Amino acid sequence: MLKCLKIWRAGAILLALILITGPHQLSAAERGPTVFAAASLKDALDAVARDWEAQSGNKPVISYAATSSLARQIEQGAEADVFLSADQAWMDYLAQRDLIDPASRFDLLSNQLVLIAPKGSALTARTIGPDLPLAELLGTGRLAVAGVDAVPAGKYAKASLQSLGLWGGVRDKLAQAENVRAALRLVSRAEAPLGNVYASDAAADPDVTVLGVFPEDSHPPIVYPAAKLRSASFPGTEAFLTYLHSSAARTRFEQHGFSRAPSVEP
Repeated sequence: MLKCLKIWRAGAILLALILITGPHQLSAAERGPTVFAAASLKDALDAVARDWEAQSGNKPVISYAATSSLARQIEQGAEADVFLSADQAWMDYLAQRDLIDPASRFDLLSNQLVLIAPKGSALTARTIGPDLPLAELLGTGRLAVAGVDAVPAGKYAKASLQSLGLWGGVRDKLAQAENVRAALRLVSRAEAPLGNVYASDAAADPDVTVLGVFPEDSHPPIVYPAAKLRSASFPGTEAFLTYLHSSAARTRFEQHGFSRAPSVEP
């Protein structure tokens, strides 16, 4: 009984020390910025974050999800330092609610929309335009897309299909996913015969093949803005945002299928 009591007391003391001193014992590498980022950025931003950690000693903590979901989490009080959106609309949404530092906002990256199929598909490369028999190519299958009402990739996809006159034939044949990476997985696993995703997503998955690129003038420009949040507490947030502008970071992003935003100087 006495032995058990001593063990209990030792455990209680250890727990108290953890609770009291824990936050102050974090190493510098564990005190990086908290970043909320669009799901399509995952592979590229993970690589950039590793480079930043090696250079600064600070490890970014990154949460990936649909841009719409992240923006709503921030609106509901989720604390983070940086927001990387997959479109201007959701960054505007937070700006209108005074949840970002407007002086810190800048356009970081651009992307393209592509039509993909599972690797090994019998379908061949196509020129994507009004004459594309998309509904026929789908057969009894569905077109994998991110949610077309709120998720940026889905909104771009819908706009492009409408612009090309293809929307009416496929609107009832969609497999809408929570984010663009989930749509990518549907095609990668051959659960959908075709998908509409970003070029960077297709580059990240060896189990899909690109059949064609959607014309850039068929949808609004795909731009990824970045900004510091009002809730930012990490003292090096501005330095992290500056690093995203660097040539080293740009090279990483380009290696993963992204391109420079139109407003960014060479």
